[in-house]
Amino acid sequence: MTNTSVSKNKAFNAWGLIIALAVAVMFVGQDATAAQAPVALGSAATFGVLAATAVTTIPTTTVNGDLGVSPDNAVTGSPIVNGTMHLGDPIAAQAQLDLTTAYNDAAGRPGGAAASGNLGGLTLFPGLYTSATSMEISSGDLTLDAQGDPNAVWIFQMGTTFITTVGRQVILIGGAQAANIFWQVGSSATLGGNSIMQGNILAYTSITMQTGATLEGRALAENGLVALDANTITVTASVILVSAAVVRGPYVDAIGQSLNPATKTITAPWSGSTQFYRIRSGTALTITSIAISGGNVVITYN
Repeated sequence: MTNTSVSKNKAFNAWGLIIALAVAVMFVGQDATAAQAPVALGSAATFGVLAATAVTTIPTTTVNGDLGVSPDNAVTGSPIVNGTMHLGDPIAAQAQLDLTTAYNDAAGRPGGAAASGNLGGLTLFPGLYTSATSMEISSGDLTLDAQGDPNAVWIFQMGTTFITTVGRQVILIGGAQAANIFWQVGSSATLGGNSIMQGNILAYTSITMQTGATLEGRALAENGLVALDANTITVTASVILVSAAVVRGPYVDAIGQSLNPATKTITAPWSGSTQFYRIRSGTALTITSIAISGGNVVITYN
C-alpha cells in the first residue's frame, strides 16, 4: 500500500510540474504583448507630415494637420495644408527633436512578440510586435482589435523597411484608435497606391505614399523626405467616451465603447439608468447628439 501511495504522489507531482510549466509558458506569451503606454510625440503631435530634407507632392494631396521640414525647408507641389506650414523654423526644429525622442522610445521598448515578414491577413491584439528586419502588409488586410479598450496601444518595431502593397488596409475594430498605433521603421516606409493606413509612422529615413494612399495618423521622417502623390493625411487624437452617474462626476471610461471615426460616433452599452457623458480627447470636441438604439447609447460628436 505504501509503495502505491508513493507512486501516486510522484504521478501527482509530475502533473503538477507540467501544469506549472504550462502556466509559466502561458504568462511568457502574455508578457510578449503586454500592455504598452503610448509613445509621446511631444510637439510633433500636431504634424500630419514632418520631414528632415523635403516634402514632395503631386497636387491634390491634402494634409489635415501641420506640415513641417527641418533642418531643410523644401516643399514642392503646393499641397493643401489645413494647418500651419513650418519650413526650417524653430517650431519644425523642435518637432524634429521630439520626433527623435519618440523614435528612440518606440525602438527601445523591450520584449514583444516576433512578427517579422507579412502581417497581411492577421488579427492582432494590443501590444508590442517586433522584427529585426522588415514588415509588410501584402497578402491581405491587417486587423487590429482593441477588444473594447479605447486606450489600447500597438507598437510595431522593425529594423529595416515597412511596405504595404496596392489597396491593402489596416482595419480597426473593438474600439481601436489610430492615434494609439505606432510604426517604428528602421529605414524607410512605402505605402502602396490606394492603401488605407492607420497610425503614426516614425521612419528613421523616409516615407513614400504612392498614388491615392490615405493615412489616418502621421507621416514623420527623421532624416529624409516625405514623398506624397494625391494622398490624404489626417492627424488623429484619441477619442474616449467617459460617463458618470451625476453631472459633477467622477467620470470613468465607458465600458465596452466602440469608436467609428468615419461617422464620428461612439457606441456603448446602455446601463438603463441616467448617465452623463463627456468626451476626452487631445483636441476640442463637442457632443452633438445622444440616442438609444438596440440597447446601446450612440454618441455623435464634432
